[in-house]
Amino acid sequence: MTGEAVAGSSKVPAQGVTAATPAPGRACGTCTMCCKVHFIGDFDKPPGVWCKHAQPGRGCKIYDDRPQICRDFYCQWMLDASYGPEWKPDTAKFVVSLSPGDLNLLIAVDPNFPNAWRRETYLPTILGWVQMGEALGRFVLVRIGQRCIALLPDGDHELGPVGPDDGVFVAREPGPAGYVYRVSVQRDAQAGAAPANGTS
Repeated sequence: MTGEAVAGSSKVPAQGVTAATPAPGRACGTCTMCCKVHFIGDFDKPPGVWCKHAQPGRGCKIYDDRPQICRDFYCQWMLDASYGPEWKPDTAKFVVSLSPGDLNLLIAVDPNFPNAWRRETYLPTILGWVQMGEALGRFVLVRIGQRCIALLPDGDHELGPVGPDDGVFVAREPGPAGYVYRVSVQRDAQAGAAPANGTS
């Protein structure tokens, strides 16, 4: 059976894309959620645990000397003024960001609130992103600590533990009621490897 590869990521997104400036009026303030939910390679910090330099609810103890990956990162709440106050990560208990290169959407969730993204405040919007992403060949990935879930138009695909160097690849094939999606994880994918393409 032929499968069309519609999206792929050479690495599971660890943090979001670089942006020059936040939206007017937006500031991190006391929010430090990205310091918990993301992988930070400079400190060998796994996703889902607090960075050793974080002061939850206060800020970063080494803010002036923080690594470049932290300086460059802005979540979507910081970048997009259309996100209401309920989407600020310390309120939502998750961080929404675009992954580098492929612009897939990453929802990195506080493991203490693993179902926060499923609340009625957020889920309809997230499912809307899933449907919009289909036409663009992009997908939504939920990360809860090491656990990952790919949200696709035909449902949620549980991927289990996925490391920061693992690749997630998505393909689709026609089914009786629309496309059926297949998701695979390539362990320890090399950084910079080409995303999935062609047929299988």
